[in-house]
Amino acid sequence: MASQRRPADRQPDVTADVAALGYEEARDELVAVVARLEAGVGSLEESLALWERGEALAARCQQWLDGARARLTAAQPAGDGPDAPAHEGAVDERRDDEDEP
Repeated sequence: MASQRRPADRQPDVTADVAALGYEEARDELVAVVARLEAGVGSLEESLALWERGEALAARCQQWLDGARARLTAAQPAGDGPDAPAHEGAVDERRDDEDEP
């Protein structure tokens, strides 16, 4: 009986260069990968390789976004985050018809 090899054994690593991509590069390539997958072109092995690359690209985009969020949080003075309480004297922007009954 012939041994069966996984597709990854026959394909080059399709995610090798993803770590070097900037956010916009990774995002644009991810959009292209999704379009190719949706079009259904190629063999099953090609589709699997595209899927793996898309997963790696999505993870890279998330790394960039998480890093940007961390930098923004670090740059904000303490107490200015989205969960910070309203400042004293802040204007209540509710409309009169939104008051509780």
